[in-house]
Amino acid sequence: MRQLSVKQLARMAGVSVRTLHVYDQKGLLKPANRTEARYRLYGEKELLRLQQILFYKELDFSLQDISDIINEPDFDVVKALESHRIALLDRKKRLNTLLNTIDATIFHLKNNKTMNYESLYEGLPKEKAAAYRAEALEKWGKDAIENSENQLLKMAKPDFEALKNRQIQLGQQLFALHTSALPDAPEVQVLIKLHYELMEQFWAKKPTAEAYIGLGEMYVSDERYTLQNDVPQPAYAQFMSQAMRHFAETQLDKVS
Repeated sequence: MRQLSVKQLARMAGVSVRTLHVYDQKGLLKPANRTEARYRLYGEKELLRLQQILFYKELDFSLQDISDIINEPDFDVVKALESHRIALLDRKKRLNTLLNTIDATIFHLKNNKTMNYESLYEGLPKEKAAAYRAEALEKWGKDAIENSENQLLKMAKPDFEALKNRQIQLGQQLFALHTSALPDAPEVQVLIKLHYELMEQFWAKKPTAEAYIGLGEMYVSDERYTLQNDVPQPAYAQFMSQAMRHFAETQLDKVS
């Protein structure tokens, strides 16, 4: 394969050039070659090594631990991938449990059933559940969160499921474009308008330009917002943030 420059590799992997420089300095990812001008070049071996680094980061390993593991003389890429697969399947199973817990909670609330409050935390440590809600309250305010929750709870379950499914489908459509279109491309902005309208339904009011731009910035700072198949997508997060900012700055005042 042809060798990639540091900028090309950063773009492909969804990391920053600075990150690749740090990995080089720490001995995690050395370039295959350097040009006469000292520019870094990376080949297939380095791409596979970067994949390992990113998988271990996804599993919350520190850079020092990752370095210790992948620099072992007997490090086996295939065995590592098999291990990653098992760990990610475990995470997927846990997330599915959380989704089932959410669906069960909504059903109980909508049908005025007696709630077993311990079931609210099934699959989710109590400390983390409290932290997520506290985080939402801090970011958006108590009135906004409670208004949104109350509005969603009033929806018929089929309508709520349809709203969630539309959000998933729209996310998939935007994800499919993020490597082939610019954030301000017309086909992207058409989908972003639909995204804005979905946020209006979830928030129970029209997001202001400032709030919508802020949400886009959160996509970059919080990987939970742009997970795809339970895997963080930093390049997609940047794409969404830029596309949302462009929409807010150029079209928001035209949204009816």
